[in-house]
Amino acid sequence: MINGLSINQWAEADRPREKMAAHGATALSDAELLAILIGSGNASESAVDLMRRVLSGCGNNLNALGKMSLEELCAYKGIGMAKAITILAACELGKRRGQTDLQERLRLETSQDIYAYMHPRMQDLQGEECWVILLNANLRVIDAQCVSRGGLSSTLVDVRVVLREAIVKRASMLVLCHNHPSGSVRPSREDDMLTSRMQKACQTVNIPMLDHVIVADGGYFSYNDEGRL
Repeated sequence: MINGLSINQWAEADRPREKMAAHGATALSDAELLAILIGSGNASESAVDLMRRVLSGCGNNLNALGKMSLEELCAYKGIGMAKAITILAACELGKRRGQTDLQERLRLETSQDIYAYMHPRMQDLQGEECWVILLNANLRVIDAQCVSRGGLSSTLVDVRVVLREAIVKRASMLVLCHNHPSGSVRPSREDDMLTSRMQKACQTVNIPMLDHVIVADGGYFSYNDEGRL
């Protein structure tokens, strides 16, 4: 609150809704935008102050906010299940908007293109997932499928599942992609072994494997870029 006042008692220019109506959404802080969504705070905090505290608890990082569980959000006084769901729904919409923007340019020519395409899908995952991206001869995406889900540090991939997807969808080439929830992009021995097995299997069915990209928040590793394919 400002000097113990609720939002309704603030000067009109300081209220999030009025501020947005007058100056647009870009004029609002993250906390103010989230405050509009939850509508109210608690007995001792306005919605803005409450959301400032929540954001502070996750390093003022919206990606970290999107990874919070309902239980973690509900631990904050003034946030119940309905408000927690609203916050996470907003985070999910933001992620999907990023994915929608990418749908307009589905040609994946570089490892950076692959990272930009897959990072929105993987940024909030708590465990490892492995995906196969199926491409046509012009490097345009036919489909992207999750082929394995695992724990915090590993996932088991059945090469036959990957090849079946590629053959059924008539892919001309494919890319393997998995995430490291730890944040490290350094490939493990298991990652190297999977890359080798996948590459040999793809050669057998004449569907080239263009790359294996390891995705983490803020960076990635490309086997192709590093000359390891």
